[in-house]
Amino acid sequence: MKKIKKVLAILPARGGSKRIKKKNIKIFNGKPMIYWSLKILIKSKLFDKIIVSTEDQKIKKLSLKFGANVIIERPKKLSGDFVGTQEIINHSIKHLENQNFKFDYVCCVYPCSPFLQISDLKKAAKIAYTNDKFVFPVLEYSHPIQRAMYQRKNKDLHFINKRNEKKRTQDLRKTFHDAGQFYFAKKKIWMSSKKMHSYAKGIVIPNWRAIDIDNTNDWIRAQKISKYLTNSKKY
Repeated sequence: MKKIKKVLAILPARGGSKRIKKKNIKIFNGKPMIYWSLKILIKSKLFDKIIVSTEDQKIKKLSLKFGANVIIERPKKLSGDFVGTQEIINHSIKHLENQNFKFDYVCCVYPCSPFLQISDLKKAAKIAYTNDKFVFPVLEYSHPIQRAMYQRKNKDLHFINKRNEKKRTQDLRKTFHDAGQFYFAKKKIWMSSKKMHSYAKGIVIPNWRAIDIDNTNDWIRAQKISKYLTNSKKY
């Protein structure tokens, strides 16, 4: 008899964001930001439970309103600027196990992911179910990083690796970076000493479909794209 997979989604949603105040619940395209991630997770029907880890009471209230099943009260020591994602997820896993939750897989989803797609979640799940690695979406660098330059104070430009100066861009290996949306893996992989970015498989997504919203300009650009997609019924 085939074992039924038990899968949880966990959103690490602290209230103390610095660059954009209260980013996780700031109004985005008419709704608090976290609403958009929760909406997709619920609609995907991939998850047995949707969990939010937070120290913020307003985030707790809104998360429950928008469909989260469980709130984990995150301790202050895990709510600072330098606390890593794996540390937060591992705390959540231990908390849930102490509450007798039974599950096999965990998908960590950042609450500030307005362009999250069900198709990407399903692709990642399919890979995670058959691999002992983290799976997450990646974006291709638009220009080969092997030909990157740096600039001195006098404005002079220099190649970081001068050997690549005359190489054609099409002859250089494609490179990717984390899209910063979600990480899917078996529970045992989360709880191991494996690091997310060095023990992973990636699914490539279009560059426009993930924006690292760190400042006001990022926020405005993301909101314009979101409104366009909503109005054109592509989102």
